[in-house]
Amino acid sequence: MSTEDTPTGRDYRDTIFLPTTNFPMKAGLPQREPEWLARWEKLGLYKRLREAAKGRETFILHDGPPYANGNIHIGHALNKILKDVVVRSQQMMGKDASYVPGWDCHGLPIEWQIEEKYRKKGLNKDEVPALEFRRECREFAQHWVDVQREEFKRLGVSGEWDNPYLTMSFDAEAKIVEEFQKFLMNGSLYRGSKPVMWSVVEKTALAEAEVEYHDHVSHTIWVKFPVVKGDALSGAAIVIWTTTPWTIPANRAISYSPKIAYGLYEVKATGEKLVLADALAEQVRKDAKIEEWTRLRDVTADELAGVTCAHPFRGKGYDFDVPLLAGDHVTEEAGTGFVHTAPGHGQDDYFIWVENFGAKDIPETVNEEGVYYDHVPLFAGKFVLTRQGKEGNANAAVIEELEKAGALLAQGKVTHSYPHSWRSKAPLIFRNTPQWFVSMDAPVEAAGGKPFRQVALEEIEKVRWVPARNRNRIYSMVETRPDWVLSRQRAWGVPLTIFVRKSDGSLLRDEEVNARIVEAVAKEGADAWFERPASEFLGSKYNADEWEKVTDILDVWFDSGSTHAFVLEGRGLPSPADLYLEGSDQHRGWFQSSLLESVGTRGRAPYKQVLTHGFTMDEKGRKMSKSLGNVIAPQKIVEQNGADILRLWVASTDYWEDHNIGNDIIKSNVEAYRKLRNTFRYLLGNLAGFDDAERVEVADMPELERVVLHRLAELDVLVRKAYSDYDFKRVTQSVSTFMNVELSAFYFDIRKDVLYCDAPSSLRRRACRTVLDHLFSCLTAWLAPVLCFTVEEVWLTRFPSDTDSVHLRTFPEIPANWRDDALSEKWKKVRELRRVVTGALEVERREKRIGASLEAAPEVYVSRPELIEAMKGVDLAEIAITSQATLIEGEGPAEAWRLDDVPGVAVVPKLAEGRKCARSWRILPEVGSDPDYPDLSLRDAAAVREFDARAATS
Repeated sequence: MSTEDTPTGRDYRDTIFLPTTNFPMKAGLPQREPEWLARWEKLGLYKRLREAAKGRETFILHDGPPYANGNIHIGHALNKILKDVVVRSQQMMGKDASYVPGWDCHGLPIEWQIEEKYRKKGLNKDEVPALEFRRECREFAQHWVDVQREEFKRLGVSGEWDNPYLTMSFDAEAKIVEEFQKFLMNGSLYRGSKPVMWSVVEKTALAEAEVEYHDHVSHTIWVKFPVVKGDALSGAAIVIWTTTPWTIPANRAISYSPKIAYGLYEVKATGEKLVLADALAEQVRKDAKIEEWTRLRDVTADELAGVTCAHPFRGKGYDFDVPLLAGDHVTEEAGTGFVHTAPGHGQDDYFIWVENFGAKDIPETVNEEGVYYDHVPLFAGKFVLTRQGKEGNANAAVIEELEKAGALLAQGKVTHSYPHSWRSKAPLIFRNTPQWFVSMDAPVEAAGGKPFRQVALEEIEKVRWVPARNRNRIYSMVETRPDWVLSRQRAWGVPLTIFVRKSDGSLLRDEEVNARIVEAVAKEGADAWFERPASEFLGSKYNADEWEKVTDILDVWFDSGSTHAFVLEGRGLPSPADLYLEGSDQHRGWFQSSLLESVGTRGRAPYKQVLTHGFTMDEKGRKMSKSLGNVIAPQKIVEQNGADILRLWVASTDYWEDHNIGNDIIKSNVEAYRKLRNTFRYLLGNLAGFDDAERVEVADMPELERVVLHRLAELDVLVRKAYSDYDFKRVTQSVSTFMNVELSAFYFDIRKDVLYCDAPSSLRRRACRTVLDHLFSCLTAWLAPVLCFTVEEVWLTRFPSDTDSVHLRTFPEIPANWRDDALSEKWKKVRELRRVVTGALEVERREKRIGASLEAAPEVYVSRPELIEAMKGVDLAEIAITSQATLIEGEGPAEAWRLDDVPGVAVVPKLAEGRKCARSWRILPEVGSDPDYPDLSLRDAAAVREFDARAATS
């Protein structure tokens, strides 16, 4: 081989069309992103999007409101970015996708913060005037609304930030009151006394969504209840087991199961006779340290049905009978086969009591602070939990009295999952309290009088749940849930605006009174209920002295459950919403309260689709906590790497499941981002100066360009479907793979020579630049919903404008003639063959037999007819990026290089023959054939001649 050059003294560098762009390799996202935010603000981009989308099909994602009580955390960031990707992608798919962000401003999370401030000052909240306390709560919430708004905006989340919804705004509070009054007027609201989960720390009932479960160590006791009625078991005792000794004073019955086999056991040492479930008896014997006993006989369910026991404290103020009641909730999983039943302290206990005796005689034993009332014999003043949520002295006192009474068979401790307040982290108690409920069996007028629960379940079936398994989760919750508790004993929130007749407890149902209440709240906020005298609402028709004005606060979940009414309907947006999107815990929270509120008032669900995401864990799969030091703050990621890195992580993760984040994961996303950015930079550089005059029709393009357009057509279908399915990982993975593998490592690699060295008039170069333009159009659109900052920079680098934005675009419509399945199949075979050639060349480079692939002229042996057919019309040297290449039909010599997974292809590496072109560096025999350019190939000579001619006329 000869690479000897004939020097002409000319430097050809200025004739090569190198990429030209001012788009920087280094992103500088932390510095640049705020500039884009300011630009969008100046452009009024969100309003322009609304104007541009007028008349289109709407898409409404209704925002679930976060609590306004602190800086956002990584879960907030994930949630809001997901919502933004949904809204942006729907907008770019041709819809009018508006987004109204909102905040939950009432309730315990905010009230708790103000109480904490008081506690630090040694103040008692109950000593502060209610209106002053409410004012502080409002100011606190507004402060954090403002803070969180800026933090969400910094993430690139687009929406109606200058007009969000707040549950504490006067119009919202008035609408919440109006929605509550609908339950008053339809007869489903009632006051009852039921056991509810109660926090003695916060002194209020808690909704299931405000409860979390942690391991807790509880006392366990086995207690003997002597049989006083039931001749066959006279002298025996029924043994119960419980983990709440403090509820023994509230015991009113014992539950058993007719499905369980029971036996009568006699203790040898004492002669005591004990009735126990046979399956659990041996464990009880061990726990009670009974050395020997005898099973005397079976005890049938019929016998148990006629048994009455005495309370262990009979003769000490507990002289009532304790009946045995058959219940399905009794199992053989643990205990004795008998369930201590305190109807004021457990749901199953309550229901079985009411089923047998109605709602009468349910004792109230513990007050709001977890202290026994004065009327409770033996234990008045004892406390279940301290004000700080620690164990009080009630358990020990009860156990001591049981020992004195000879009723304690055994005691111990057990670690088990137990409900705690998600705010104070203190354990809860079940406590019988007067509360306001909505009956789940009430008829729903808007649904033809069907029962509330039935309608809710039917509506669940109509909703698209993503992932689909979540349908079962919420269905089972609603199917078995108790009546809806609406009241809370708090100070900050929307009150239950109702009047109760003092003489008989009946509710006032009067539309005129209701209207006056709503009007007052709309003008002055919910404070009007507390500030104004009852007479102003009641008017002249009623004597205010005869009516009690209820001051309980509505459950905060009712507030957020009503948002569809004042955000969607109140703002003239379509309802039901197309989508609700929140964490998976909201099946028992916002998803459910919204469903119940809407079904109870409108007979339908407030949403068409519900999408859920999992929780964010650290890289080791652990929950984040300050104590573990593994908290990843979104603000820190944004400050160090930029919001687009966080957005790329969100869109690349399996967010439907619990997922991970950490420093290594962020680094991998930074690297993935860098590759995408470099691909955009390559496109920008090689599209410099491109205009419509260069365009080439698809039919006139080389096969390689048509294959790339075919892939764009395929990706267009995939991207649109993935965005519609909220499968953002599929979007980012598919587009990233296309950009990194099919473009950077294949198409760009092959076409670099054409782009740099072909003449501007060359069909190949023009066709390639036409395809690059299409690639730019598609890729910027497809990735704009995810990398909203970067793609804006990319777009405006190519198309500078003071008024334009990539986000005003929609996804390009792909012409039908881009799709060519036959050509695609052909080029899959071409790429299969190419992989063997590039593999062989890599070995040659590694062994230093060549420095670059242009020094090679491989002989490629092909024995498979389909590959030979596929290579017809394909320049092997061009796709292999070699100076020369020869395709030979046949098996090839034994020493040829092969790949095991590509049979029928063998490569014999050889060096290119000829001289090295001084411009393109290809080694060809033809170099020097053109006398005007003796050191160039014919292609390069023609290109330089055209360059010189243009230079001469310019």
